[in-house]
Amino acid sequence: MSAVSAAAKAGLGDPALAELVVIRASQLNHCAFCLDMHLALARKHGVSEKQLDLLAAWEEAGDVFSERERAALALAEAVTVLTEGFVPDDVYDRAAAHFDAVPLAHLIGLVVAINNWNRVMVTRRIPPGGYTP
Repeated sequence: MSAVSAAAKAGLGDPALAELVVIRASQLNHCAFCLDMHLALARKHGVSEKQLDLLAAWEEAGDVFSERERAALALAEAVTVLTEGFVPDDVYDRAAAHFDAVPLAHLIGLVVAINNWNRVMVTRRIPPGGYTP
């Protein structure tokens, strides 16, 4: 999973966006360890405190997030939650409008990887605070 995560982040080519995506998935999955870790990494990559503060309400945050970021966050939520049993076409199409095929594949890989990490860390009850950037 480490290799998949690293390759997906590198292939996406935008470390700040990658951190926003993994933080949002980790919020949805209630993974305190991953939130602690990725909030520190997001700050290191220059994500603004305003974005971090409003990430849980990104859809209502106006221009705090770009269209590209909103498309990535919508896809991350759809892949993470899957309440309909699939990723809606409009969510996928929105992301595909902002990401070419290869970066889109890396974005999907990143969301899949963080969901796996969240499930491992939550199941093992790994507490926050063990990560130092």
